[in-house]
Amino acid sequence: MSRLIVVSNRVPSPDRPPQGGLAVAVHAALRDRGGVWMGWSGNSSGDREPGPLIRREEGPITYALTDLMQRDLAEYYQGLANSVLWPLCHYRIDLTDYSRRDAAGYFRVNRFFAERLAPLVRPDDLIWIHDYHMIPLAAELRRMGLKNRIGFFMHIPWPAPDVYLTLPVGEQLLHEMTAYDLLGFQTEADVENFSLCLRRSGIARPVPGGEGLHEAGGRRFRLGHFPISIDAEGFARTARNAVRNVAMRKFRDSLEGRTLIVGVDRLDYTKGLPQRMAAYRRFLEGNPAWLGRTTYLQVTPQSRAGVAEYEALGREVAELAGNINGQLGRLDWSPVRYVNRAFSQQILAALYRMARLALVTPMRDGMNLVAKEYVAAQDPEDPGVLVLSRFAGAAAELGEGAVLVNPYDEEMIANAIARAVSMPLDERREMHGLLADVLRRYDVFDWSDDYLAQLERTGGPTG
Repeated sequence: MSRLIVVSNRVPSPDRPPQGGLAVAVHAALRDRGGVWMGWSGNSSGDREPGPLIRREEGPITYALTDLMQRDLAEYYQGLANSVLWPLCHYRIDLTDYSRRDAAGYFRVNRFFAERLAPLVRPDDLIWIHDYHMIPLAAELRRMGLKNRIGFFMHIPWPAPDVYLTLPVGEQLLHEMTAYDLLGFQTEADVENFSLCLRRSGIARPVPGGEGLHEAGGRRFRLGHFPISIDAEGFARTARNAVRNVAMRKFRDSLEGRTLIVGVDRLDYTKGLPQRMAAYRRFLEGNPAWLGRTTYLQVTPQSRAGVAEYEALGREVAELAGNINGQLGRLDWSPVRYVNRAFSQQILAALYRMARLALVTPMRDGMNLVAKEYVAAQDPEDPGVLVLSRFAGAAAELGEGAVLVNPYDEEMIANAIARAVSMPLDERREMHGLLADVLRRYDVFDWSDDYLAQLERTGGPTG
């Protein structure tokens, strides 16, 4: 079995058990195959060139971390990656802030990663590169002579051509991506959008009958959709245990029998938080019988401190929560509990299990694993209801068992809340059964196994 080399912008600490879909699956694959997980250390070297790779051996896994200069972080990470690619891929062209300097920095840092990675790679290693920070990395490795099978997985959405091709370096990035052997996306719609971008720009064309096979300049590569998931069984076990915790029992008692509605999102303009708050207000105003009988808990850790758009969003959402509480609350009841901090996986799992309803209503999302965690955490005998945006990648799998909504339509979300809190037990069980079957059939370990098996069968050493 070939060793596995994984590259991602950030690497989880080897001192803590991995949490989240990607970390759990990649750690398991690296443990089975042996190999290297490389990425940014999270630290800046300031104006100085970064020192040598920080390497740490943990059994069969080598963690290889590098610092980045402050200029690199400004241009590569805060610049093209998060001020251009992130909003663009989430259909927010209006928020992109492109500069040629940032684009040059983005390509420069990917070349830097390639130079540090190449000495670690053996001829038969599989290389698996993750997400929008690292799009040009395979092309840089090819220019250095590496012939390994190299795969890429895009965790965020891939936009339609009319959106993507507004990017000044959009065609250059598409050319670079033809250096991969397997390009993985979350949904079939993402694959279709990417293929359309290749064709619209004239960079590559599908191979007839090739099941995702494309050709560019005599080189063939494959596209596929691989919907990332979670360790459903492990998360369900965590939820069952965590809900018995003394602190969580006290929290349940503090609800005084009220129906708990939960939302868990980092503070980001893609998550639809203002629209969700407004929809909850509409629900209360249109259904006065529920005044005093529900509590909406929105857990929203701060994201990308110092970025003006995020600070403005934080103020807006906090004001909306305060206005709802001020105008509809009572001495003994606050309709909204808005919390700006992160919680452990154990606490979140317990909150999901307690909640009769989860609001997962992003304006656009690659997958959204909160939806899957909520499903896994439920008690099958008395499950809650998932209200899910049709523009989350998870909707492609979970649509039949969730209440799908348009996140731009506040009235539709309000009506979905009303339906969910009033849903009879039999209907809740039926819908949850459909969702639970999806998670059982394809968990995060199936995701990584499926992807790596296809990578091994695709491409091969290049000539």
